[in-house]
Amino acid sequence: MKQKINPVHVGVIGTGMISKTYLDTLTSRFDIIQVDAVADRHLEKAQKTAEKYGIRGCTIDELLAESDIDLVLSLTPPVAHEEIVTKILNAGKHAYTEKCFALDLETARRMCALAEEKQLFLGTAPDTFFAGWVQTARQVIDSGALGTITSFALHGNRDNERMLGAMDYMNRPGGGVILDYSVYYLTVLVNLLGPVRRVSASIKAPYPTHVNQFELSPHFGEVIDTPNESQFYSLMELENGISGTLSINSDSVFFDQTYFAIYGSKGILYLSCPDHFNGTVKLYENTYDFAKADKPELREVENPYGFNVESRGVGVADLAWAIREGRELRACGKTACHVLDIQACMVESDRQNSAFVEVMTTCHRAAPLRIATDGEESSLRTETI
Repeated sequence: MKQKINPVHVGVIGTGMISKTYLDTLTSRFDIIQVDAVADRHLEKAQKTAEKYGIRGCTIDELLAESDIDLVLSLTPPVAHEEIVTKILNAGKHAYTEKCFALDLETARRMCALAEEKQLFLGTAPDTFFAGWVQTARQVIDSGALGTITSFALHGNRDNERMLGAMDYMNRPGGGVILDYSVYYLTVLVNLLGPVRRVSASIKAPYPTHVNQFELSPHFGEVIDTPNESQFYSLMELENGISGTLSINSDSVFFDQTYFAIYGSKGILYLSCPDHFNGTVKLYENTYDFAKADKPELREVENPYGFNVESRGVGVADLAWAIREGRELRACGKTACHVLDIQACMVESDRQNSAFVEVMTTCHRAAPLRIATDGEESSLRTETI
């Protein structure tokens, strides 16, 4: 008989664009989560959102004073992350925050130190590395099927012409392509191959203004300031000696036409966009026979894992299971600090004419998920129930 699960009671702060995605997931897909309340600086917004989900709408202070709430999810803009996470932890509650973790490494370290002092969990997005295709790639890598991994190449793109008018936060601190977007790529990369030792980078912000092309914006057709970086190109050396490239160009057309390859002595792995849960893993095996002139086989690797559709919030569920099981969480602050350190080193490298900059932090790869035995949530458990 399936064991009855004692859910972790969750409150949500912030009712912006991403809140619907999180609330849809958290209120319908995880037995370990019970969302009790949502708060916002503007009470009427909290109440309007809460009504849709049949939960309480309240002020931030009221939510933090709720004795029954164990874990608080912060969906505030990046500039408010330190303030809100600090309040959550000081209220004696576990915290999980949307990306980016913080605007600078020292702020992130203070947040992590406070969580450790309070003996509380501090988790952070992105959690797309929980995606089935990423976990499948992790299994292939860990199995040794690629042989000795020799390098990686990762390139992504976005279409700022459309996005900058639709998402105003992208024109404020934390909204540039490094903090706002490379975080997906770096988090998946670190989870697949391990931490980064040093990085060289070139960063560009060639278009300080754009014409707002988002028709639903009240500023449609107006010239808007777009000061953040929109391109970067980097070379990285990992702690295990593997080197590779990571670059993103947001001055492009279309969305997420990612190229992601991991090269090994026995094969090449072709992966999908780290910003999405849906994706595939393809393996180019070293089956070429010079005598027969056979072509190597490119085959799609079977994906036995869950979280193959939009699942933002799975990191919150994993944190809740970590509370119940007394184990480490996967989307942890230490990994987020390391990713933020890499990003800071990119900026410093650009200042030094693309000289290599040493990354001073490190982390370990998150524990892989189990293959689900009783619905995708069971893959977050350390033991079957």
